Amino acid sequence: MMTGRNIAAELAEGLEELIAWKRGEVKLNTFEMNLPRAADVVKIRKGLNLSQDAFATFMGVSAGTLRNWEQHRREPQGPARALLQVAAAQPQAVMAAFKSAAKKPTAKVMAAGKKAPAKKPMARLARGKASAAQRKVA
Repeated sequence: MMTGRNIAAELAEGLEELIAWKRGEVKLNTFEMNLPRAADVVKIRKGLNLSQDAFATFMGVSAGTLRNWEQHRREPQGPARALLQVAAAQPQAVMAAFKSAAKKPTAKVMAAGKKAPAKKPMARLARGKASAAQRKVA
């Protein structure tokens, strides 16, 4: 499906704009975004009314990692900071997503913050995806 866009022309235009900016000929529109830091994690989690375990599960990190953030021993990085930003700005959206994930039977996030039981190694072996160690045991 053709959209009528000329990607090559758009790239060339972008490069020309970058060169003009480097020369000081144009000023580009910029904005600053203050992403959450470790100091904000407790406030965000408590604002969602989630336990450490439930919040860690939702964030896709271990409870230990979450505790390190909350105790300022580590800083959240990359996607975790972006998700924290969403949680701080739109807590209702995050809770809706959390509840939606908890309702799905195949989801690994449960309402109480518990993970679903892991699949048995033999199930992977039956599908031919077992590791070398598992193949020796079987």
